[in-house]
Order: sequence, then C-alpha cells, then structure tokens
Amino acid sequence: MSNNAGPNILVIQADQMAASALSAYGNSFTKTPHIDALAAEGTTFRNTYCAFPLCGPSRASMMTGQLPSKIRAYDNAAELMSEIPTFAHYLRARGYQTSLSGKMHFVGADQLHGFERRLTSDIYPGDFYWTENMATRTAKTRSDGRAVTQSGICKRTVQLDYDELTMANAEQHLYDIARSADDRPFMSVVSLTHPHDPYYCTQPFWDLYEGVDIPMPAVPALPIDEQDPLTRYIMIRHELDDGFDDDTMMRSRRAYYGAVSYIDHQVGRLMNLLEDLSLRENTVIIFTSDHGEFLGERGLWFKRHFYEPAAAVPLIISTPGGPKGKVVSENVSLMDLLPTMLDLAGDQELADLREPIDGQSLVPLINGGSRESVAYSEIMSDGLPAPIFMIRRDNWKLIYGPAYPAELYDLDEDPHEQSNLAATPEAADALNRLVAEADAKWDAAAIQADIDLSIARRILVRGAHSAGQSPSWDYVTPSGEEGRWCRSGSDYNDWSFNVI
Repeated sequence: MSNNAGPNILVIQADQMAASALSAYGNSFTKTPHIDALAAEGTTFRNTYCAFPLCGPSRASMMTGQLPSKIRAYDNAAELMSEIPTFAHYLRARGYQTSLSGKMHFVGADQLHGFERRLTSDIYPGDFYWTENMATRTAKTRSDGRAVTQSGICKRTVQLDYDELTMANAEQHLYDIARSADDRPFMSVVSLTHPHDPYYCTQPFWDLYEGVDIPMPAVPALPIDEQDPLTRYIMIRHELDDGFDDDTMMRSRRAYYGAVSYIDHQVGRLMNLLEDLSLRENTVIIFTSDHGEFLGERGLWFKRHFYEPAAAVPLIISTPGGPKGKVVSENVSLMDLLPTMLDLAGDQELADLREPIDGQSLVPLINGGSRESVAYSEIMSDGLPAPIFMIRRDNWKLIYGPAYPAELYDLDEDPHEQSNLAATPEAADALNRLVAEADAKWDAAAIQADIDLSIARRILVRGAHSAGQSPSWDYVTPSGEEGRWCRSGSDYNDWSFNVI
C-alpha cells in the first residue's frame, strides 16, 4: 500500500431515512433543496439496498464491504471484530486522514475501526448490554408504539442534542483541516441520527409542511390475521398490531418529513462550508442512510423487514469532474461503498483488498458502464427462529428463509409489493432460479447455530462483566459528552423520550 494524493471524501449518513422520502427518488412534496442540489451535481443510485435493515449490522456491513453473516454482525449488540479491515483502514493505509463525527454503532472494545479520530462518542452502547435473551425475549433496543403516539413538535430532544454536537464538531474539524499543515487528503464521515424515531422535529421544520398535502401510506394496513407471518411477528413485537388513527399517523409522518428536512439543512451546512474553505472542488460527496423507514406503510413502522420502505436507501455520489444529474437504475448495495472509495482513491484494481468482499465498485456505473444488477440482504436474530434472506436481482425480489413462506415480487409491475408471485405458475422459473441462488449463497442452519453460540457467549460475558467493576467499551471523548447518550445500562425508549 502506498500514500496517495486522491480526492477528499466526505460521507454524510442519515439514520432510518427511506429513499422514498426524497424528491430525487420521486417524492413530490418533501422539502430537501440541498440534497436535490447534490443529486443535480452527481449520480443518484435509484435502487440501493442495505445489507441488513437494522442500524448496527447495516453499518458494520457497509464499512467492511461484507455481508453481515460473514462478519458475524447478527444484531445491534454484535461485535465488529478488530481484525476485519474497514474502508477507514484501507484509506488510512493509502495516506488518508480519517475521522468520524457521530454515530456508527460500533460494539466492542475497539471503537475506532480505522478512524484516526473520533470527534464524538457513539450514541448507543458499545458493549453487549443490548444482547437479547432468547428465553425471555427481553429487548432494550426495540422501538415501540410510543414513537408514533407521542410524535410531533419539540423544542429539543436528546437526538437533536447529538446531531447538533456532531455537526459542530464536524465543522470544526473541516476548519482544522483547512488550516493544518497536514497535506494528506481526508476521508470524513458525518453520521447523524435523524430522522430515526421517535418522530419529532422543531417548529421551523414542522412549519415547512404547513398546508402540504402529505399522503397517507400507499399500502394501508391489513388486519393482523391477514398479514404474512413475518410481518405479523414484527407488528406484535413492536406493539403495532392495534394500529393508529389517521390523525396520529399524519402527525408522525409530518414530524418525520420535518426531520428529513432537518437532515437536508445539515447537508447544506456542510456543502457551504466546503465551498467557503475551497475544498468542494476536490471532494467526493457520498450521501446515504443505513436503512429505511416504513412510516405506516402496510401497517408497519421502523425497519427490520425487506419491503422497499425499509430495505431501500438513498445513495447519491458526487465526484470531482464526474457526471451531473445522472441516474443509475442497476441494483446496488451499501457494501459497494468500500471498493468505490478505494477506486476513487486511486486503487482501480482494488489491489489493496486483503480478503474477498461482497461489494463492487460503483465507479464504472458512474462513468457510464453497466454491471450485474443484484443486491443481497439479511435479517438474523432479533427473536427470529431462523435467518431470512433477500435477493434483489433485476426486476425480481425474493424474500426467503426456512422459517417463513417464500415471497416473490416483480417490482417493475408491482412496486408496492402487494402481489406475492411465489406460488404462481408464471413466476415458477424466476422463483426456482432465485431459490437456487439463495441456497447456494447461504447455509441458514449453520448461520443460526453460530447466532445461538454468539448470543450465549455474549450473555455470559455480559453477566461476568456485571460482577464487580464493569469494563467500559464506550468511546470516551475529551469533553466527556458521552454521558448524555444511550450508553450501557440504558433502555432505548427510557432514553429517547427525553423531550422538551
């Protein structure tokens, strides 16, 4: 590996932002002028998928370019092993200065994973506290119906506190880079926690949607006994099975879109600062999210499913001298970001990779080429009796696992995934091809056995650590601000509803 004078790279990541929330993806009413401008300056990937519709595993997969099952990222309390290289490691080895401001949901004693500097602590526990006990199904990580019923306008939330600190530290870091004698290019990740539930926004962002005709969900909720088994399980688990009245749903949806506009405002802040510091022309901008959000579609909220609202994410990449206003329709993955960054940094042959990865560089697509149109995703643990997998190949989406009936959708003809074709004769060939691909790719029984072992180990370690003086794996910043966030010993909802 060698030093490299490649372009700067700024990654801006939202949390739980559905692709369908943005005008670049067909939304007709959302207020996102800065993200719109970024799309006009770069390439929008219209069919991008996370590798696991849940924060921690999705981010670990994105950073390593590998499927969650390969790196044992089974749930929100699974450790990312230090020996697995991330894009921060690879770029740092190529001569980049690397930094993270905001959330990355690292679990384990290593809270850096290749980042030279962390500008904030993480927002969630760094240890095994959130590991679920399968015997009792206790959960400290689950959102529940209060996220919908208690939504609306706020003056401040702890998540706003976090994002404001993330932005302030990221901006200061860019000032420091501009005045520094360090001539290395930078790769900085600014990772914000909005528009993650609970659904709150401040008055100015609420007011952006005054008089705006925000539609109700395109696919209304079915009665609970008519839902497919996986959806039924998720709805009951998250206290969504009784549904919500229209006023409550609309209040939540309006607050969510207000939070989307809040994220857009932060994108504008960063873009303006890059311009002011004369850094914009030589900086790659990558905007994305870790997973999507149902926002009432099909009666579901939050994530943890493979339907489009949760599994599809926005991805916009603007490169110096690259195409403007380009739209790519091939199916791609967040796992593609690692090889894409290496490619942009000058390693077009990806010679620096030390192990096989599942991602592929997106640079050829940006430059007008084509590739196999396929993306893979997984859901594991979280109380499920067995893993479940997704293949999005061309126009087809397969949802498949040993514990639930197969689902097959033609997204060209059925974008809202309302007609399961798995049992229809006309789709038999497509089903057989995709099932054979899934069976060749995944060994569900072996994965589940390793999940059970991982959970048992983590619960034992957690119990041992609770005896006597507990070690702290939470990243500690010089400011000591991490005590304000949802750290070890905190249940998510007990913390997240600290609202003014």
